[in-house]
Amino acid sequence: MKMTHAGDHVLADEIRKLKKAKNAIVLAHYYQYPEIQELADMTGDSLQMAQYAAASEADILVVAGVAFMAETAKLLNPSRKVLLPDLKAGCSLADSCPPDAFKSFIGQHPGSPVVSYINCSAEIKAMSDVVCTSSNAIKVINSIDTDKPIIFAPDINLGRYLMQQTHRELLLWNGSCLVHENFSIDKILALHQSNPKAKFIAHPESQLHILKIASYIGSTRGMIEFVKQDPCNEFIVATEAGILYQMRKEVPGKTLIPAPAFEDNMCACSECPYMKMNTIEKLYDCLVNETPEMHVDESIRIPATLSLKRMLALSS
Repeated sequence: MKMTHAGDHVLADEIRKLKKAKNAIVLAHYYQYPEIQELADMTGDSLQMAQYAAASEADILVVAGVAFMAETAKLLNPSRKVLLPDLKAGCSLADSCPPDAFKSFIGQHPGSPVVSYINCSAEIKAMSDVVCTSSNAIKVINSIDTDKPIIFAPDINLGRYLMQQTHRELLLWNGSCLVHENFSIDKILALHQSNPKAKFIAHPESQLHILKIASYIGSTRGMIEFVKQDPCNEFIVATEAGILYQMRKEVPGKTLIPAPAFEDNMCACSECPYMKMNTIEKLYDCLVNETPEMHVDESIRIPATLSLKRMLALSS
């Protein structure tokens, strides 16, 4: 867990001034550090970030998230400057699906529609018929009228969950997220024994044996809405621990416990090292220098944008 320093408050003031002077906005994912979420013009999940980027009128979009999120913002806003505080902030799930290998996989299943989870590179989106997020994946799969099996990539855990929920035949790419693969079923069950009144909620990128014991399965935004509406006062939360900051703001009277990971770390929870590469210092530097900037080649941008816009049309 990153500690907040007195200097952060000075930087925060400077960032606010820079945003105003440059007509810039900051889009932050729920998994970012709290001080970045506080500076953001919106904090949300992948779908909310994509929708906000598409509707924005800012000259500069700063994406406090990982590279595929900045790519998505650029796809939807080709004429605007899109910045990412750290270009090395990648994604284990996106990296698990190399474009050349995926192209070959598609070639093995001619005629099958291709659905890609938004947590993938622009190259994968460009090969897809439609994109989805964890918020709308069931709706997207059910919208496809075909007697062919549907190719789904890159998350095999989300794909298995979708097969259960939609009863559709999916051809799954074998990719996964290091955060959601890292939850320990034994530690979760032990934690639940210590907190018997707590409901266990999980993100669908988690493995099926984790999802099997969940009272609720949903996207990051869906999980927040569930803890707000459910009468229970205690929850064990299985997704990246950064979500707890926003959850606690929205349900201050409830007890929220991060689901434990296999590895012992400072908080015994599962954190994304890529999401945590963005810092308030890097956010300030990228606004001052207007770098690093995200670029997407037009040959990739045009087909990738089509698959994204199909998703946004379904989600409007």
